[in-house]
Amino acid sequence: MSERSGVRKRLSASEKEVSPPAKRRQQSHTTNKAVASFFTPISKKEPEKMAWRIVKDSLLVGRYNTSAIFQSASQARRRIAAFDFDSTLVTPASGKKFGRDASDWKWWHSSVPGKLNQLYEEGYLLAVVSNQGGISLKSDPKTVKSDQKRLADFKGKVSAVVSQLDLPITVYAATGRDEYRKPRVGIWRELLGDHDLNIMESVDLENSFFVGDAGGREAVADMTVKDHSCVDRDFAANVGLPFYTPEEYFLQHPVQPFVRSFDPATFGNKLAESSTSANPVITKTDFLEIVLLVGSPGAGKSSFYWKYFQPLGHIRVNQDILKTREKCVKTATALIEEGTSVVVDNTNADQDVRAVWVDLAKKHSVPIRCVHFTASAKLCEHNDTVRALNLGQETNPENRTMLPKLAFTSFASRFRAPKLEEGFKEIITVDFEVSVVQPQTRYSARWLACGICR
Repeated sequence: MSERSGVRKRLSASEKEVSPPAKRRQQSHTTNKAVASFFTPISKKEPEKMAWRIVKDSLLVGRYNTSAIFQSASQARRRIAAFDFDSTLVTPASGKKFGRDASDWKWWHSSVPGKLNQLYEEGYLLAVVSNQGGISLKSDPKTVKSDQKRLADFKGKVSAVVSQLDLPITVYAATGRDEYRKPRVGIWRELLGDHDLNIMESVDLENSFFVGDAGGREAVADMTVKDHSCVDRDFAANVGLPFYTPEEYFLQHPVQPFVRSFDPATFGNKLAESSTSANPVITKTDFLEIVLLVGSPGAGKSSFYWKYFQPLGHIRVNQDILKTREKCVKTATALIEEGTSVVVDNTNADQDVRAVWVDLAKKHSVPIRCVHFTASAKLCEHNDTVRALNLGQETNPENRTMLPKLAFTSFASRFRAPKLEEGFKEIITVDFEVSVVQPQTRYSARWLACGICR
């Protein structure tokens, strides 16, 4: 063997030592069906069964279609079976109060899927109506990952649930504090519009129903935890549907007593325009004065001014408009100096705040009257929501948006009833009454704007 040949053999051996080992064949997890789907033209692909859309950055709507039959069949479905989602159709499989992720769910009871199949076979239109306050739908690049995860988890869970049912069903999830949040009726209107149904002609309300766990039930011997709210029962009342709890519907348990912490029906079962006393004695005075309004947001103070004091020539000073108390005082001072009576339209909850206006009246030697509005915190919160949902309407000419719950609880904690000893010439007490501002509709107005408990 020549020297060159020996070198070649030695180099070959060295090359073998430094060369990478041959790659093992990796097992592919891609199925033939997936490959075929990838190369299938979009126009020929089978559409996804679960389709999602967002309404007004607030309402998430998911529609599961088993076939095109659903579209035509829904036209004839006059009976509607609607259900809450959490703690009604499903519950966390982990046993925790809230599911950990999209897979943490199980049927609320083993009878649920069979019952839903039976309803569909009987011709019911199936829908899910749920409040999901922990989800954000706004397309904001600054949205934190936790918000994105909650949305993805919810959509994943819903998709898994309805896919297992494999029934045509539409899911409505209200994520904000607006017209869509139960017990308000925005979701119901959206549902009817999606299925081309007319409430007066196409829907059999008497034989339709709504099932939800928020029924206002108190804790009893066999149920140690009371319901967190009454919004499901109130939603059913608003749209005119019979209501059942999951225990009553799926397990045929007897009806349990329930309590509503706030019932607007006691105020006439109509939408409220303003607070008015039974016979308010507000007449034109022949002297310059300051009128101080005292009451919670939503108690009807501004409406009272427009109805009684504005026609008398009094000018309103409002901190929501002027932003600071200092500007309010400056404006009121200028009006008094030019000979115009002033109505101070703020909450004026405690004696220290009211003293600012009493001192101003003393400084200019003018009398000061107090008008005290007695509406409760929950009633005021209800009225505030009615106002906010009627932007541009007679009930909300200044287009005020909905106030946070803190605005009402804060007033209640600071409030001290006004007394003559503070320096008032008189105190007029205004109890709440209802004025009709629109004709009665098909929907009940009792809980139209509530939702304050959930």
